[in-house]
Amino acid sequence: MRIRPASWLLVCAVVCRVAVSSLQGQQPATGKVDDATLVKPADGDWVGYGRDYAETHHSPLAQIDATNVSRLGLAWSVEVGSEGKIETTPLVFNGVLYGTSTWSQVYAIDLRSGKTKWQWDPALVRGGFEANGPRPCCGPVNRGVALYDGKVYVGLLDGRLVALNADTGAVVWSVQTTQPGTDYTITGAPRVIKGKVVIGQGGAEYGVRGFLAAYDAATGKQAWKFYVIPGDPSKPFEDEALAFAAKTWNGQWWKYGGGGTPWDGIAYDPEANLVYVGTGNGSPWNAAHRSPGGGDNLYLASIVALNADTGKYVWHYQVTPGDNWDYNSAQPMILADLPIGGQTRKVLMQAPKNGFFYVLDRITGKLISGEPYVFTSWATGIDKETGRPIETEAARYRYTPVRLSPSPIGAHHWPPMAFNPRTGLVYYPGQETSASFAMEEKFDFKEGQWNLGIYMGRRPGGPAPPPPAPPDPKAPPAGGFFVAWDPVAQKARWKIPFQPSGGALSTAGQLIFVGTSAGKFLALDPEDGKTLWETQLMQGVATPITYQLDGKQYIAVMSGISKGRVFGFALDAQETMPK
Repeated sequence: MRIRPASWLLVCAVVCRVAVSSLQGQQPATGKVDDATLVKPADGDWVGYGRDYAETHHSPLAQIDATNVSRLGLAWSVEVGSEGKIETTPLVFNGVLYGTSTWSQVYAIDLRSGKTKWQWDPALVRGGFEANGPRPCCGPVNRGVALYDGKVYVGLLDGRLVALNADTGAVVWSVQTTQPGTDYTITGAPRVIKGKVVIGQGGAEYGVRGFLAAYDAATGKQAWKFYVIPGDPSKPFEDEALAFAAKTWNGQWWKYGGGGTPWDGIAYDPEANLVYVGTGNGSPWNAAHRSPGGGDNLYLASIVALNADTGKYVWHYQVTPGDNWDYNSAQPMILADLPIGGQTRKVLMQAPKNGFFYVLDRITGKLISGEPYVFTSWATGIDKETGRPIETEAARYRYTPVRLSPSPIGAHHWPPMAFNPRTGLVYYPGQETSASFAMEEKFDFKEGQWNLGIYMGRRPGGPAPPPPAPPDPKAPPAGGFFVAWDPVAQKARWKIPFQPSGGALSTAGQLIFVGTSAGKFLALDPEDGKTLWETQLMQGVATPITYQLDGKQYIAVMSGISKGRVFGFALDAQETMPK
């Protein structure tokens, strides 16, 4: 059959339109990640820690769904160096996967060849600052990188922020974000917002003053810096927000650092132009030693909103006023629009360590609701008028040990939560915990040691701790769980026993992917938590992602404790699982 020129042009237009449609969401608009890419990622890419600025850990990909997930098989796997637990959430762009392993090592994997494209090792000194190396509180972990303008950004355990060439792994620039030789460490993933790389740090246990800072993505020059807590009041405060915060402190907190390190949770609302950061615990932990005479100690254990252009304070909500238990609020946050009270509310959600699930108005910072998701014996609830926790009599422990829940491990720690817009539920791992708390009779700050102000084992050269408080008969058995939480009704839709390890992934195929500490990698039904597929990986499964390459959807995840490996799964793939 002959096709006339006009008809041929019509056929071409239709075919081209179909071809373009099939490639949408799988091929990026440009060869580099830019601001538009970060605001609206292509469906097939994973270009930010939570995929999007709202940190939903949800993908619109639906090729893999409940009807075919049983056909998932191993498509590829690549070993990467590791000397501890893997916590990274990898990123995917232009057919390359970028991730980190322990000791701030970065790798790039060509997803078409299944081979390592490059690997960069900063060659950090092991063994603490007495050996001129970093002294991380909780292992040499790293939770990931950021991508922008042909560069890969990573925070190092020694406080440096480094930009690498995305094609070669070569260092483009490196800046020391913290004072060298101090106990600041970076373990969290950076975020790139409007051409600036935003990063916090950890180290509160060792006595540091936390801050969030932004650096020019092209040059590494500092653009702004927000200190979480006020410094020495005999010197000028950096801004009015810190002058206000200083009124909530007593004693000489600055000599102990004060804490507040924002070591993980960051989110961004492009419309409101607000950066949200979760802040850390006090230093020392015990409030009576840290701030004699009381006080809320702003902005510890808080969610703080900052202007993305200037880093200036806009609002705060203090999750745990006068933190006395290491109930920091540096955990991941999710931004969403939810139907509440007959209207759509722009909300921020967080399940911090203190055991309450919070829903805030993300424009004003006002509390919408807060309910316990675990057993909480330190507080009975959240006052709806003031937004403050209703503390129990035992919460402000003194020298006699008392048993409180949760423990300093927290009811939920660093593993990311996932939000499924179809179910309206938030999915995350947590744990029921408790601990015996007792205040040290005499607190002496010791550089290079954990400075808690409470008895948590015996400090070198310190007195023996008192016998721990007996178990609470009202407390449920200790153990982990995975929960689907309804943030509107503020209750669990379903909850299953679980060994927490990494965070969750939600997909439009109506699947939840998550792994356990024992190495099981699962696909769950988001409506009832039923296991639809599982496979055995190495111990310590991190947070999974999904991507699309050449028309095929993959699930990627990293696991390992002494050795790390990245695994990629696809429908009907039949690669042999490595031993």
